Amino acid sequence: MSASPETPRLPVADGATVRRAVRALIEDDGRAMAGIVLLTCLASLAGLASPWLLGDIVTGVERGDITASEVDLLSLGVLGFAVTQLVLTRYARFHSHRFGERALARLREEVLDRTLALPARVVEQVGTGDLVTRSSVDVATVASTLRNAAPDVFLAAVQALFIFAAVFLLHPLLGLCALVGMPLVWWAARWYLARARDAYLTEGAAGADVAEALNATAQGAHTVEAFGLGADRVLHTDQAVDAAYRAGRRTLFLRTVLFPVTGFAHTLPLTLVLLAGGLAYLDGAVDLGVVVAGGLYMWQLVDPLDRALTWVEQLQRSGASLARIEGVGLVTGETAPDTRRPADDRIEVSGVHFAYSGTHDVLDGIDLTVRPGERLALVGASGAGKSTLGKLLSGVGAPRTGTVTVGGVPVAALSAAGALGNRIVLITQEHHVFLGTLRENLAIAAPEADDHAMLAALARVEADWAGELAEGLETRLGPGGVRLDAAQAQQLTLARVDLADPHTLILDEVTALLDPMTARQAERAMAAVRADRTVISIAHRLQTAHDADRIAVMEAGRIVELGSHDELISANGAYAALWRSWNGREREVTAVRPSADDDGHTPGGMFPRT
Repeated sequence: MSASPETPRLPVADGATVRRAVRALIEDDGRAMAGIVLLTCLASLAGLASPWLLGDIVTGVERGDITASEVDLLSLGVLGFAVTQLVLTRYARFHSHRFGERALARLREEVLDRTLALPARVVEQVGTGDLVTRSSVDVATVASTLRNAAPDVFLAAVQALFIFAAVFLLHPLLGLCALVGMPLVWWAARWYLARARDAYLTEGAAGADVAEALNATAQGAHTVEAFGLGADRVLHTDQAVDAAYRAGRRTLFLRTVLFPVTGFAHTLPLTLVLLAGGLAYLDGAVDLGVVVAGGLYMWQLVDPLDRALTWVEQLQRSGASLARIEGVGLVTGETAPDTRRPADDRIEVSGVHFAYSGTHDVLDGIDLTVRPGERLALVGASGAGKSTLGKLLSGVGAPRTGTVTVGGVPVAALSAAGALGNRIVLITQEHHVFLGTLRENLAIAAPEADDHAMLAALARVEADWAGELAEGLETRLGPGGVRLDAAQAQQLTLARVDLADPHTLILDEVTALLDPMTARQAERAMAAVRADRTVISIAHRLQTAHDADRIAVMEAGRIVELGSHDELISANGAYAALWRSWNGREREVTAVRPSADDDGHTPGGMFPRT
């Protein structure tokens, strides 16, 4: 369903928070900003010299007291100052753009860190549309401002300030004429700014709703087709698009008021300077050169004001986008960070209740102890809460009530502090290959690992393909490089795990999406990674659980049975019923264990036999 007005959203930062964020971006690169200010001021001063010198030429010619050589000299001065301004402006823009790129890099890193730190419960509540638009569209909007708008507006503001000062130095009367349009600019800007932030925030939220509607429809395309929900999805999407259209029209209306008024406001002073200056010249109050210089200054003012006004809309849009980006950081974590060192690797789950949203518990009173080195399987029907429990065991989220600890320290608190390290690793069905070299993909798990360690890890998970790459560890993966298939991507993931060397592995049915032959190959690779580690396997195939030390059977968010395969079969309870259903006939309940292969692995199993 498309997002409705009641759909929970991530918070939006207030104006003070946004100003602090901008100030932090500037202060983080303060020396570069000081250099940009200096270059901009020098460029503006160089730009003021040409009209002044041209005014001197006109005055000298009018009075008849200037020689041809003096005119030539002053003309060369005009040319020299113009070239100087061009060079200084070029370097000011160059360093401004570099400053913007560095600031953007820091901002993107912050967005990534904040997004990864969001509690799982919050992500489930707000959906993908709001989060995706903040981390993509909003970041892109701020990026455009940092690269283009901010440098242009800053340069324009400094130039305008210096031009006004120069006109006042020429003659106070001309200076007053130059300021005539400022009240109009002030009124238009105040009217616009009072409305722009809310309008652009609404436009951003409406865009998120459209993204959410389209994403939900695309992901559920088969369901939509199967149940004939096409018309309903079209209606929801149309409503989201209509809201986005109305929000866009509102911001367009604001611009159609701002630009004409301010355009008139900075054209009016030029007319007044020429008119008042001409009258003053006729009265003998000013020289003709002063009037000419004043007119040239006002003509120079048109360009910076036009550039500033052109970008003011972008500044407002990016201000709203930055408020949405900073809002991600306002979400408080579910658990305070804890940097204590766990006493051991014993995992204790006590009285755990967990809900993604509202008061409906997905987990309802879970009590469980996982001993170091144990092989534990979590089984149960779909929706029983197995994957949710796996996430809590790995520190992805915290329980609503109760505790999940490793060595006496809350797992989620260790994760929030970045202190969980390589103790517990969760491996799911999704195996991501990052854009970059094979070395960079492996170094994610162990930045200090050398080539020998990386190659050894690949060998242990039977990633023979890595040895056939022409460029070895420097081979680029992903678009434009080598594309890995599902089995190779999983082997890369397992090599990362091997390098990270965790004590506890949580396997969320990592082979469920693979074909049988590929799954068998993946299981052999996982055997090397599982050796001498605690393994918690979330099993949808009961063959996965067959060789576990213990099996926890989950129903409706509770553990209803706990024991070995043989014990649970003998108890003839929930697990026995699942086993009969899995095997398809009653007599296989008491069947002997499948014979192991030469490596000690049972067909379809996740645990090596001991």
